[in-house]
Amino acid sequence: MENPGSNEEVERLKTRLRSAWHNVKYSWALKSKTSFSRNSPVFLLGKCYHFKAEADEDSPAEACREAWDEDPDRGNAEAFRRDFASRVWLTYREEFPPLPGSSLTSDCGWGCMLRAGQMMLAQALTLHFLGRDWTWPEALQLESLDAETRTASAAKRLVATLESSLPRSLPRHRLHSQGPASQSHGAAEEADGHLRALYHRTLVSWFGDSPGAQLGLHSLVQLGLELGKQAGDWYGPAVVAHILKRAVEEATDPGLAGVTAYVSQDCTVYSEDVIDSHRSKASAQSSGNPSPRDSQDSASIPLDGQGSASIPLDSRAVIILVPVRLGGEKTNPEYFNFVKSVLSLEYCIGVLGGKHKQARYLVGFQDDSLIYMDPHYCQSFVDVSKSTFPLQSYHCPSPKKMPFANMDPSCTIGFYSRTVQDYHRISQELSKLLRPSARDKYPAFTLVAGRGRDHDLSSSLTPEKREWPFIRDPRRAATSVGDFVLL
Repeated sequence: MENPGSNEEVERLKTRLRSAWHNVKYSWALKSKTSFSRNSPVFLLGKCYHFKAEADEDSPAEACREAWDEDPDRGNAEAFRRDFASRVWLTYREEFPPLPGSSLTSDCGWGCMLRAGQMMLAQALTLHFLGRDWTWPEALQLESLDAETRTASAAKRLVATLESSLPRSLPRHRLHSQGPASQSHGAAEEADGHLRALYHRTLVSWFGDSPGAQLGLHSLVQLGLELGKQAGDWYGPAVVAHILKRAVEEATDPGLAGVTAYVSQDCTVYSEDVIDSHRSKASAQSSGNPSPRDSQDSASIPLDGQGSASIPLDSRAVIILVPVRLGGEKTNPEYFNFVKSVLSLEYCIGVLGGKHKQARYLVGFQDDSLIYMDPHYCQSFVDVSKSTFPLQSYHCPSPKKMPFANMDPSCTIGFYSRTVQDYHRISQELSKLLRPSARDKYPAFTLVAGRGRDHDLSSSLTPEKREWPFIRDPRRAATSVGDFVLL
């Protein structure tokens, strides 16, 4: 008779060996420096930065390339550095509680698309609560990544040191516990900074690697089980879009009551469906059957980053996710300008994609290179339930670049719409952007009036069963590529 204890020992040994291999494989992933040109603008999620200084006007072209870690004060490179490092970075982790339906305690090697999706969702929530101009005050204090300081064992020592140095008396605040106060201007600014710090910390905690985290890996894997995905499987960008939508809709934290998500159908955004999503809170209340998330009061309404009025009480912000395919086996070069145009919009929350089977969170570009945040970096578990958990490992000091030509055609584009009025503006701008030119036969996606059900779409199909038509060419046989079917 087989000894159960023996099986457990074997599994523990496998876990240790897997962890050791991941430490070697993923600890060096971000060590190499990234070079940027000082002659070309850099775009990061709708913001434009120029690294060229006045003294460089007559510099030879070959001298106008700098490594990211050198000359940070040239032009507004420091502003770009601060902006990039303020984005929430979600990577592989290890030694967290076992994932639903499995004994896995790490997502190394398979969870990159889920991590990239988390980063996109985190950017949407950053826009929602803090605004696009917000930056983390400690962003420029992050150390450069290298294998000496950021391997799992060193990370544990770093976390222990930080936790021991932080005050234990600070209580755990929630977003909805903060109310208005009448204070002097200086005190008001200090209180506002403290409130934003609490928003930032709470936002990060939603993505923790524990079963209780609202938008954490455990929650996403649980939702993936309902779509036939197991922990350890590879997730495509379209499937992750649907998982993110469900995760936002099913979150119970009052701070997330004012946000919902919409996933386009068959590369088509139906405007009335998005507007209904904006107004769903009011509809639920008027029907007399509000959901738990609808029953929250205005205390959960976020700041807008500018100190002005935010979202009306009878409305929700909508995260719009659009799964698309930008070509056949490879990305069609004619879509490069479209991707650049999208990443130049401030309400764009990035692109969920990357290289084939190597997901990355695409956030910007320079010339013909994409700028991305890489989830392929193994870090140790952080217990976000502690009131002063360290934030450093959730922010990346070093951007990475990849050629547009290496981009996998299957991806999901994300947008953040605060109100119905915002959506009208967004749809008008995107309609102009998507208008095909003489040589562009197929727009990446379309925006149409009406609702999806008016077009007799089957909403009961799961993302895996649904066909995602992109190119309709009767001369070609139907072939499956990634999450899409090319007809």
